[in-house]
Amino acid sequence: MDQDTSQRLRQRLPQYAHLRWIETTGSTNDDLLRDADSPHLSVLLAEHQTGGHGRLGRTWTAPPGTQLIVSILFRPALDELDRLGTLPLVAGLALSDVLDPATLKWPNDVLIDGRKLSGILLEAAGLPDDPRVVIGIGVNVSLTREQLPVAHATSLTLESIDVGREDFAVAVLTALHRRLEQWLEHDPKLMESYRLVCSSIGQQVRVETPRGTLLGSVTGVGTDGLLELIDDRGDNHRLSAGDVTHLRRTDSDY
Repeated sequence: MDQDTSQRLRQRLPQYAHLRWIETTGSTNDDLLRDADSPHLSVLLAEHQTGGHGRLGRTWTAPPGTQLIVSILFRPALDELDRLGTLPLVAGLALSDVLDPATLKWPNDVLIDGRKLSGILLEAAGLPDDPRVVIGIGVNVSLTREQLPVAHATSLTLESIDVGREDFAVAVLTALHRRLEQWLEHDPKLMESYRLVCSSIGQQVRVETPRGTLLGSVTGVGTDGLLELIDDRGDNHRLSAGDVTHLRRTDSDY
């Protein structure tokens, strides 16, 4: 993307403090985290990243120009630190806002018909005195079936969703800003909206946690963002982290 594109995006997204769209980098998340002087709501987009990564250390790669790759720097107030656990859900919800057929697998995997469309990773630095949180979003835009990183992934093109990356970036960042405003205002409707699109609720699931594997049924998502689950023995659990698999008759992952 050229300088004209960055300038157009700045004009279309005045709610963000600073915005750049660059050709290539190792990781947009890493770039923003390293820059301790970046202002609140700085945005970095890239055509390609060579060191992209997701949750649990998974790599996130794709041919140049086939994804929307964007990171946003968010500077929470010190009295908001105990609520940071809900921010990953907010990012997923914002994506679902602009992708009408999409649902969310807890905490923020964006799915279309059970196939994963995007990856979202939040990383923090400067805690507790100068907290900085980077919200990293990668969306498969024009990947072909042969280019998909895993068989259960998909792209906007494969789902017949025709949108240019510039317009899509504006839509995503506009939705994210709106949801972040709700988060800052402690709006109870935020989590209500999340639950409406969270397909994990009511599902039989397998959850890989730091303490081991849980099998059970998801009963809800708390206002604090924790996954609420009753296991096969009837015990209740509230989970802050875990890799969730929705179980189907074939017991296949998605």
